[in-house]
Amino acid sequence: MSGTEKGKARAEQAKGKAKEALGRAVGNERLTAEGRAEQAKGNARHAKEDVKDTFRP
Repeated sequence: MSGTEKGKARAEQAKGKAKEALGRAVGNERLTAEGRAEQAKGNARHAKEDVKDTFRP
């Protein structure tokens, strides 16, 4: 997996977790949902890179 893509995926996941936690703490449903969406985006990016690594010689 590319180092920069791997870093971006992990950063997105961490940012999403922080947003979700903050949203839950203040009772903001929109912020919680945004956090979950960012986590999903990071997970998708990570999965894409895993697939690319599988097919690399």
